Amino acid sequence: MLASHRGKDLQPRHVTKPRQMYPIGVLFGLGFDTATEVALLVIAGSAGAAGLPWYAILCLPILFAAGMSLMDSIDGSFMNFAYGWAFSKPVRKVFYNITITGLSVAVAVVIGTIELGGLIASELNLSGSFWTWFENIDINLLGYIIVGMFIATWVIALSVWRYGRIEERWAANLSDANPADHVSR
Repeated sequence: MLASHRGKDLQPRHVTKPRQMYPIGVLFGLGFDTATEVALLVIAGSAGAAGLPWYAILCLPILFAAGMSLMDSIDGSFMNFAYGWAFSKPVRKVFYNITITGLSVAVAVVIGTIELGGLIASELNLSGSFWTWFENIDINLLGYIIVGMFIATWVIALSVWRYGRIEERWAANLSDANPADHVSR
């Protein structure tokens, strides 16, 4: 299938190397942020192919958009509060960054370990209950575990912040380090 454009023959383009998938992944990441959206497109396409009326097919995307809007609004409000709190004082910014970085590393280690374990088990044909667990881990359960990690991290971080009196101790250390603050005027 060749096309001509101003005297030049254009060849059809195909992905022939793994590195060529990266730009496609970026486009999907920009356009379809989640696997849920892709699944929704498949469901809507299947429903259309099965003969479902167009107005019935549109119910799923509308409900999905409403749910995403609600969750993104809640997330945006929470993050606005968190950033406002964190960036109001330097010690809060450091504490917030340490907490978020630690949580991100923990989630990456959990996901990376499970993915690497499953890959090693399948590529090396390893067997046993340990390797079978890696290959067959329930992704839904993993999602709940990660949500639990987020909640636990924030509960622990807020408890440490409040009961550890980090801000007061930091302010006291600053005033002790600066003798000019103790000079009476």
